[in-house]
Amino acid sequence: MRAAVCSTLSPDLSGLALHEEWPEPPAPGPGEVLVAVSHASLNFPDYLMLQGGYQFKPELPFIPGTEGTGTVIAAGPGAEAMLGQAVMLGARNGLMAQRITVPARGLRPVPQGLTMAEAAAFTVGALTAWVGLVERGRLQAGERVLVTGAGGGMGRAAVQLAAHMGAQVVAVASSEARLQLAREAGAHETYLIDREHPQIPVRDIDLVFDPIAGPLVMPLVKCLRRGGRYAIIGFVGGRGESVPLNRLLLKEIALIGVRAGEQGRQDPAAGVRHMREIDARAVHMKPHIGLEVPLSDVRSAFAAMGEGRIEGKCVIRISSTGLSPA
Repeated sequence: MRAAVCSTLSPDLSGLALHEEWPEPPAPGPGEVLVAVSHASLNFPDYLMLQGGYQFKPELPFIPGTEGTGTVIAAGPGAEAMLGQAVMLGARNGLMAQRITVPARGLRPVPQGLTMAEAAAFTVGALTAWVGLVERGRLQAGERVLVTGAGGGMGRAAVQLAAHMGAQVVAVASSEARLQLAREAGAHETYLIDREHPQIPVRDIDLVFDPIAGPLVMPLVKCLRRGGRYAIIGFVGGRGESVPLNRLLLKEIALIGVRAGEQGRQDPAAGVRHMREIDARAVHMKPHIGLEVPLSDVRSAFAAMGEGRIEGKCVIRISSTGLSPA
């Protein structure tokens, strides 16, 4: 089968190549299914894995891809009812290939109103928004929420969910095009910022949802009201400077770490509940597909992600042809 395979870790992504005859996945065993993958989406952890910079480090060689969609084409004992179903699936890696064998219990039907490409780009952003805003951030209707990276896949999902839940949403982003995506997602206030030297002219924020960090950290801390919460989602902009503990103490600010996928791994029942919650809101959290390319162009797509050139989400069409085979 065709698959994008990382054989060596490299900052320039040179270790990623298309293989035309990669070995087929194993036949599905009890409770497993074989899925013909339709689309897979890019997420920042995928990009970091290709460089060895993520906390989960797959054994080389590996196929990247953590979320996608497809159709069940074979089923092991106990999973026969899923044959022919269009499903969303997630894995720690392996979805940028034509076929994958996975446990049936982790699959969910494609929500009504979403295309296969949109559904492939839905779960990671929506799940992180739900866990960061609701489960960890304790969001309440009427609160002021500030979302960074609001035109990216993760940030836009947070804007959509917060607005849907009745919060007043302040969105910041590094381009006018990204701010327009945030407005379309429901943001009430938007601010264009310089990521290197950010100035954020707002105060009295109840909750910050921040997948960027880097130079934004201290300006965001200053935005929070007394007793505010800062949800740390990721470090797309770098780890940022140290936060003076006296500032947190004086304003009674809570720093909250968010690892949405890990919550489900540590507490499977909670993970199932979180998936149910986001799927019920899928029509309100439809992702924006800013780039869709064939599997042959996966390396250039990852490069665009690393350079910050993707608005919304990037989706890979698995059945297309092109990139020089290894």
